[in-house]
Amino acid sequence: MTTTATPIKKEQSTIPTAENKKGIENHKKTATHLKAASEHHLDAAKHHEEGNHEKAAESTVKAHGHVALANEAQKEDAKNHAIVN
Repeated sequence: MTTTATPIKKEQSTIPTAENKKGIENHKKTATHLKAASEHHLDAAKHHEEGNHEKAAESTVKAHGHVALANEAQKEDAKNHAIVN
């Protein structure tokens, strides 16, 4: 006879509205920066295809900046989730 353990669901605690709003804004901030990074990387690829490597480099630097900002927001989000859980 095989028995499979059923995971125990932890009841979610009530999160204060201000903290919840902060989390939502943090997710949006991360997504905004990742979206911008993606657009800059696509621009860089286009510029490389056109042979304009200087513009490609500029777009790449912008993309890396947005990725760095997204990473900061994700770190903050991870801290908030670690505290809540």
